[in-house]
Amino acid sequence: MLKRILPFPVKFICGFIYSSEENYLETHKILERKFGKIDFESARFDFSFTHYYEKEMGSLLYRRFVSFEKLKDPSSFVQIKLFCIKLEKKFSKDNKRTINIDPGYLNDAKLVLTTTKDYSHRIYVGKGIFEEVTSYYKDSNFQDFATTYPDYKTPQYKEIFISIREKYRQQLKDNAK
Repeated sequence: MLKRILPFPVKFICGFIYSSEENYLETHKILERKFGKIDFESARFDFSFTHYYEKEMGSLLYRRFVSFEKLKDPSSFVQIKLFCIKLEKKFSKDNKRTINIDPGYLNDAKLVLTTTKDYSHRIYVGKGIFEEVTSYYKDSNFQDFATTYPDYKTPQYKEIFISIREKYRQQLKDNAK
């Protein structure tokens, strides 16, 4: 007999690259109003792994990650990414972003990011949105692919994702009771 097995809900995360702390804080508030309580926020890091964003956003950029308390259905990330694109436009100046918002999720096995850019390792999920498995969890750590962004390969980022994964696993246990 053929049975469909629906996935467990996943832990919603967002990565931010930004030039203005004020815009980050306002974006943070809007996302929390829209998606519920943020249960993890990383420290602010200098972002210098690529020059990709400099022409649009300037050379002094920062990075942060947050996760949301409420678990999500993995199929909801097309709509989440579309909402984040609207926020990026809201804070843009002269048609240039001041904040880049990368929503995604993690579960026991992997970290998934959403994007508007197609590439060989990305899967189209609808409405101009693609997803990629950025890293996978094995041997007590997140492991890289050849296509994993350089900053996502750092021990600092992996520690963040491990902390968020531990929150996620505890939530699954608590929800099972």
